[in-house]
Amino acid sequence: MRLAELSERSGVSTATIKYYLREELLPPGRRITATQAEYDEEHLRRLRLVRALIQIGRVPVSTAREVVAAVEDDSRDQLSRLGTAVEALPHGPEPDERDPATDLARRTATELLERVGWRFGLTIAGRAGAFRTLVAAIAALHRLGYPCDVSDLLPYAHSAAGLAVSDLDLVEEYGTPTERVEAAVALTVLYEPVLLSLRRLAEAEESNKRFGDGP
Repeated sequence: MRLAELSERSGVSTATIKYYLREELLPPGRRITATQAEYDEEHLRRLRLVRALIQIGRVPVSTAREVVAAVEDDSRDQLSRLGTAVEALPHGPEPDERDPATDLARRTATELLERVGWRFGLTIAGRAGAFRTLVAAIAALHRLGYPCDVSDLLPYAHSAAGLAVSDLDLVEEYGTPTERVEAAVALTVLYEPVLLSLRRLAEAEESNKRFGDGP
């Protein structure tokens, strides 16, 4: 397909596609003349990923480029590519090492992973942005006097384990390893607001059951 058709099918303007090409977020098209190139389904699929990262996830272009590079690195196995790509995504706040609550939070987070049997999670905890964000969140709960013992957090970890199965079931519907990594990254970005919204709706429903006087 030509650039105009790629733009029409993707919903991305030609100017934006040219920008993504310059920033190496998209592979170059197959050159057919000095001024024209052809694009294929790979470009359309990659555009969906880039849009998820930049337009929905608000990921900076430089970070999106890191993610795309990890996705394209077929010299590595799928787990490594996926881990590198997801780790490049923005995470929450870093733990404050000056805060006395941080050491306790790190021990709590480590014990939590041990209790749910996440052995791989424990091996990557030292370098995983998600683990550091978890430590920062637990430290804030502790500092402000809200429940944050392992027993308080276990139901959330068990729920997350079930969600991970659903996530990976969706990813495995894609054909090639590259498509699966692309899908995993895109769904990580796109499903997080879905999860937040559903949690709040579920809390409203449960609150109505417990405290409401009617529909």
